[in-house]
Amino acid sequence: MTEFGAKNDLEHNWENDLVKAVKRQLEDVMDPELPFLSISDMGILRDVILEDGHTVCILTPTYSGCPATDVISKDVLAAAQVVDPSSEIRIAMAPAWTTDWISEQARAKMTANGIAPPVGESHDKAFLTGDGKIIPCPTCKSLDTKLISPFGSTACKASFKCNACLEPFEHFKCI
Repeated sequence: MTEFGAKNDLEHNWENDLVKAVKRQLEDVMDPELPFLSISDMGILRDVILEDGHTVCILTPTYSGCPATDVISKDVLAAAQVVDPSSEIRIAMAPAWTTDWISEQARAKMTANGIAPPVGESHDKAFLTGDGKIIPCPTCKSLDTKLISPFGSTACKASFKCNACLEPFEHFKCI
């Protein structure tokens, strides 16, 4: 701070560089339930800010009871502290995470890994029953698919079967 209270350019640049460096470091933190996707791709990492001279990594879990939240928090803290040993984690429950925050890159990676990405927007609650949803098969791209169960291996997925190639697959629901 200068004697007039404003930050000088050098101090401001150092702060920006620290936040950018932590953000870059966190690009390699993966979602433990979808290890081919980063928490940034999933929209779980909401921001990195500077507060009281250290970085704060703001995370929003995919849902309030997500069992991966503790693992993600530990992984983020370990990665962030490589750059800023004083870094801390803050869990932000509002606004609630939504599949609208999943990047297009993550959606493509889901398809490439046999998971049908969310179709539609988060306000569409048909995912609860699968009613009226045509989910393309991530393997053969057929639209001839059938909902097996609205609940898959995790709460955010549903189980489907492709009637064309007969492969089962999971669909990441719009939440």
